[in-house]
Amino acid sequence: MTEFWLISAPGEKTCQQTWDKMMVATTRSNNLSTNHKFNIPDLKVGTLDVLVGLSDELAKLDSFVESVVKKVAQYMADVLEDSRDKVQENLLANGVDLVTYVTRFQWDMAKYPIKQSLKNISEIISKQVTQIDNDLKARASAYNNLKGNLQNLERKNAGSLLTRSLADIVKKEDFVLDSEYLVTMLVVVPKVNYADWQRTYETLAEMVVPRSTNLLFEDQDSGLFSVTLFRKAIDDFKHKARENKFTVRDFQYNEEEMKADKEEMTRLSTDKKKQFGPLVRWLKVNFSEAFIAWIHIKALRVFVESVLRYGLPVNFQAMLLQPNKKNMKKLREVLYDLYKHLDSSAAAIIDASMDIPGLNLSQQEYYPYVYYKIDCNLLDFK
Repeated sequence: MTEFWLISAPGEKTCQQTWDKMMVATTRSNNLSTNHKFNIPDLKVGTLDVLVGLSDELAKLDSFVESVVKKVAQYMADVLEDSRDKVQENLLANGVDLVTYVTRFQWDMAKYPIKQSLKNISEIISKQVTQIDNDLKARASAYNNLKGNLQNLERKNAGSLLTRSLADIVKKEDFVLDSEYLVTMLVVVPKVNYADWQRTYETLAEMVVPRSTNLLFEDQDSGLFSVTLFRKAIDDFKHKARENKFTVRDFQYNEEEMKADKEEMTRLSTDKKKQFGPLVRWLKVNFSEAFIAWIHIKALRVFVESVLRYGLPVNFQAMLLQPNKKNMKKLREVLYDLYKHLDSSAAAIIDASMDIPGLNLSQQEYYPYVYYKIDCNLLDFK
């Protein structure tokens, strides 16, 4: 399970007692969850007005940062196209896997100094993650363009003889070049019609050079034949060929152009390889930054919500529960029994889907204890 429930309850005589009680209820006899203390430092409380406003802002910031974390993770999966197993190896926070980071969470005092007000800390995070989001858009756009152009060229060099580029199939010696009167045409003939072609090509127009056809290349369905004729017979030849289910490809042998195409492909391929390493490194670093920022927002939300619900002085225990998948419903019931005394109005657990006027639950289920979900599974593999 990569889902965690980050909850808090007020300190009994001591916070340790709150922790012990929860541990007994969820692990002693029934193994409902694996639990960890979640350490939140002594943050500056500020005024009630600020906390109420901040509670809404943090909810929005939480959604935004989560979306950026997922975007970076998904783009990492797109970039590492052939090796999606490697994606998980690269999605680390502070060099450790996400579950380890969350369960051993320590506030980063250097990045988010706790001497600052809560509002300032949330603004630092907001600025930092907005920057990551903007950089991601720019980098992804540049890399996707490059990849798109390369794919278009590769597509040109693959596929059916009717549409693909012929530059890498034909050679100079297949053509009559620099002749005032003669020209070599390339014709795609279905395999089932080879005999027809051999029998009729000389008579499709006047002035076709006898015995001038050669088979240059075959794919599953067709063959590419060359044929030489007089320039003035071109239109007539094309028309008659079409009637006989032979397709004349418009192709002029031009060494310069073919060389330029090849060079363009090599250049794009080299550029893509050059950009790949630095891009993956950037994604790794910034995924880590964004994920760390996201968990700090969860910590801020628990702090603000706990102060608003349980009052001052600050006295609550934050706890991280990793539910046992089979027992999630039972765990909810146990926690409800444990904490229902905290909020008489929560006698019936209110579900966010019930639309009660004036009660804004911001799409979050409501429980008598503070609760936020953290899901470390950030990828939708298609």
